[in-house]
Amino acid sequence: MKRSGIPLLAAVSLLAGCGSGAGGGNSSTPTAPAGSVKAVAAPAGQDWTQVVAATPAGGYVVGNPDAKLKLVEYGSRTCPTCGAFGQTGMRPLEDNYVKSGKVSYEFRDFLVHGPPDLAAALLGRCAGPQPFFPILEQMYIDQPKFLDTQMKIAQDQAFLQQTQNAAPAQVATAWAEKMGYLEFIKQRGVPEAQARACLTDAKAIDQLTKMMQDGTDKNGVTGTPTFILNGAKVDGVTWAQVETALKNAGA
Repeated sequence: MKRSGIPLLAAVSLLAGCGSGAGGGNSSTPTAPAGSVKAVAAPAGQDWTQVVAATPAGGYVVGNPDAKLKLVEYGSRTCPTCGAFGQTGMRPLEDNYVKSGKVSYEFRDFLVHGPPDLAAALLGRCAGPQPFFPILEQMYIDQPKFLDTQMKIAQDQAFLQQTQNAAPAQVATAWAEKMGYLEFIKQRGVPEAQARACLTDAKAIDQLTKMMQDGTDKNGVTGTPTFILNGAKVDGVTWAQVETALKNAGA
């Protein structure tokens, strides 16, 4: 039997607070390698920011798959702290570290805010690997508008009651329409029929749920954003803190 995902989302969201990801007791500083990590040339005709793939963990990774420094972010598309990193950190991370081949960057959706996160994540992954990171960055740039809408929806008791006991696909679709995520993804070249199919994809919903559960069970993730560098939690949530960890590790 397939898991619906929604009960798990509700349970984990009670534990996970946006912005608290790196504050747990398991945080540690990655051990710096001997000397600086050397740049690695990208395949002919490309740079490493054009090399994107789905990962076994369920996320998407950009950059050199054999990079010495592997940065993973567990993030929520509706988390303001994640949004701040997306607005200030994604571009310099890619331009200064991923392009060199020294660092790969993987993003794993962690649905701390339940239904609105589910809707955003399903549509953010809908176009496949290559547009994944540009769409993620644009979602964060537009996040203040989405969060204003989300606050208004939180006062709409009729809508909340209507979706409370609905199936996950129905919940995701309703929130995507109400939040404006459906229109957002259509404006980025995803046909409406494809977007609606993504919102009702039971396999994708289960994958997101499992990725969040694995993040909690295997990596001790309790909030967003949580950054993991070469298997160790980064002590920080801002771009300045993440960049310091990268430099300390030899980037």
